[in-house]
Amino acid sequence: MSERRNFLKAGAGIMILKPETAFSYQANSTVEVGLVGCGGRGNWIAPFFPEFAGARMVALADVVKANLDSTGNNLKVDKSRTYYGPDAYKELANSKLDAVAIETPTFYHAEIGRAAVEAGKHVFMAKPVAVDVPGCNTVLSSGRRAQQKNLTFWVDFQSRARDVYKEAASRIHRGDVGKPALAQVFYYAGRPWKDKGQEGMDPGLRTMLNWFGDRVISGDIIVEQNIHVIDIANWFLQGHPLKAHGAGGRTDWSGTPNNTGDCWDHFVVTYTYPNSVHASFSSNQLNGAFSDLCVRIIGIDGCADTHYGGSLRITGKNAWMGAEKDDTFRGGAIDNVKAFIASIRDSKPIYNFEPSVESNLTAILGRTAAYKGAEVTWDEMLKANEKWIHPNIKMKW
Repeated sequence: MSERRNFLKAGAGIMILKPETAFSYQANSTVEVGLVGCGGRGNWIAPFFPEFAGARMVALADVVKANLDSTGNNLKVDKSRTYYGPDAYKELANSKLDAVAIETPTFYHAEIGRAAVEAGKHVFMAKPVAVDVPGCNTVLSSGRRAQQKNLTFWVDFQSRARDVYKEAASRIHRGDVGKPALAQVFYYAGRPWKDKGQEGMDPGLRTMLNWFGDRVISGDIIVEQNIHVIDIANWFLQGHPLKAHGAGGRTDWSGTPNNTGDCWDHFVVTYTYPNSVHASFSSNQLNGAFSDLCVRIIGIDGCADTHYGGSLRITGKNAWMGAEKDDTFRGGAIDNVKAFIASIRDSKPIYNFEPSVESNLTAILGRTAAYKGAEVTWDEMLKANEKWIHPNIKMKW
């Protein structure tokens, strides 16, 4: 645990500033939000802000004009507040609004978050926060800068927002399964994308439309999607792994509509946590014949068996039935939107960027070990500070 404290330089979890240090905000005012990223996720989550939190979506930014226009029509945003092109996020952040919701491909999260904080705006960021270690460090710096400015910086990890997951974590931490010895962590699903390209399409646009399959833009599936269960494992085990050993690969998708990008479609990683706790992680995005997101924590007294979007329970000496089924994905996102807007309206900023970065780095550690097919320690990963370079595309279509 000392290594975790040394890395984060502060306690993990939600941190609330004292009322006397919070920024001022008129309680009767409507919180105004700008959305950066008008793709599928952005269009899915944006309506939650007015519907469940009473906020207004007043501005949009994107690099794909068609997405920007259709989202503007759907959300009824004035055309004068729609910003287009590679610098659109800066224009939005510096316009008149209270908060920025970041729903772009992962590669851009860190820089957009930094721009929003420097412009004095609260940040709601989709997970994961970055594709590489330097990006994670940027988010740490931006989060700390947000604290100095009394601005909320919130990352949308849905499981941590759910009461039943909070209760499961509390029971594990108080020892209901005994001292954790082993964890089983997996994310099994179908292919989340099909080639959206067309004959003669600009290669950069094709890459952007298929960004889920691009390693650099997405961070690969272990970072972009599998981080959900990796984050839960860190939360339950109260820290990050010390090292990882991994393998994985990409199946031949020739002749299928899924034959795009260069992301791997399966990972197998063994994480070693403090106190000799071993976590077996695996993932695949192949055929969807068996789909489940699961974290199990096993100790001498029992097993915590938790499923994202499914059941949560403890079996053994201290049996507990938490839920037969939890609405983790949608319900968690709504919970996070409500908490985010409430923090602004109530002048009580909230933060979870530190555990979010820690989980992001844990996913990067597993990815690095799998790419190398070797053991990699946490400290080696941080010291290498490997930066992923953006593909040379024009970012305006």
